[in-house]
Amino acid sequence: MRIVIAPDKFKGSLSAPDVARHLETGLRNGSATAGPGSHEAQASLEVLRIPVADGGEGTLDAAVGSGFTRRRAVVSGPTGQPLTAEFAVRGREAVIEMAAASGLAVLPGYDGGRPGSASARTASSLGTGELIRAALDAGCRLIILGVGGSANTDGGAGVLQGLGAKLLDADGNELPLGGAALADLASIDFSGFDVRLEESRFILASDVDNPLLGTDGAAAIFGPQKGATAADVGELDAALANFVQILAAEIGPRAVKAASAPGAGAAGGVGYAAIAALAASRRPGIDVVLEFTRLAERLAGADLVITGEGSLDEQSLLGKTPMGVARAAAEAGVPVLAVCGRTTLSPEQQQNSGFRQVYPLTALESNVEICIAQAGRLLEELGQHIGVHLTDSANTKEPLNV
Repeated sequence: MRIVIAPDKFKGSLSAPDVARHLETGLRNGSATAGPGSHEAQASLEVLRIPVADGGEGTLDAAVGSGFTRRRAVVSGPTGQPLTAEFAVRGREAVIEMAAASGLAVLPGYDGGRPGSASARTASSLGTGELIRAALDAGCRLIILGVGGSANTDGGAGVLQGLGAKLLDADGNELPLGGAALADLASIDFSGFDVRLEESRFILASDVDNPLLGTDGAAAIFGPQKGATAADVGELDAALANFVQILAAEIGPRAVKAASAPGAGAAGGVGYAAIAALAASRRPGIDVVLEFTRLAERLAGADLVITGEGSLDEQSLLGKTPMGVARAAAEAGVPVLAVCGRTTLSPEQQQNSGFRQVYPLTALESNVEICIAQAGRLLEELGQHIGVHLTDSANTKEPLNV
């Protein structure tokens, strides 16, 4: 029996590789204790672990789990302080998870809460540009930029700075980092822009379809999550509008058009810089990840797929990882199960989503905090339960009973 385990992370608890590992342990334990024929069933149990993600946090793990090599570079964090960030390389292809260099989680002193107003105004995407340059140094010319979890609202100006552009005020002085400083932007000097970008192609992996500016833009929708006050939101939006006009003066009208493009508001506007200055094509994150993990072809010959994420809810139905995996499994004619920390989906929603069954950890432990703290143990219990039923089905030659 061949089982493919293709989960996303359980946010705040386990990475996707850890989820897959605990599930496999449980499956094998279940096969070993299922009764007559269990040893034969366990010996014939083939498990393929394929960690996946939706383009945000966890995308790097998915790349490494699919044959990319993990690399490291010292770059500027969101506040300019140096940090070591990872990216992944396979041949001339690179995967960059911008949160590793420019995310909320790498803000100095970040404790998981709402950051302060100061960082909302001054946080930069500079380190993401520096990671791109490290990928270019590694010989990569196809760069997948997974965005999400950013600390900045700088329109991706920091990305351009990391690639060699200089942002100047009216006196010819370089601007300080962050979105608020863009209010003083008077010109952009692209003379030092990395020439290797001309032969490079970028894919923006993002499910965010917001524009850069206005009531649905980067500052208004996502700024408060990063600590921006109502006054900060107005100031940041005006500064971003100035950035668009100055960039348009340097590279032409495409800079104005890009501000309205779906996804321009992603990651504090990094989507905008990617589209306007790097000619990136935006694609749904899960589609990009499933493509580079080659999930569809690796489903060949599978008897079952198990996917999942921390919370399986109505947001999940809007193109999150489990839905992408379920879609691929359906196209391959393979039944699919979902595991999760908790679910709010009705039985009808579960069935319509293509899941034969959904297994939440809360079915084993009603206390959500315990589920988060002990997710590994509980996933092994779920895996063991599934493994017993799979082995029973194999022994009786009956259809999969899970």
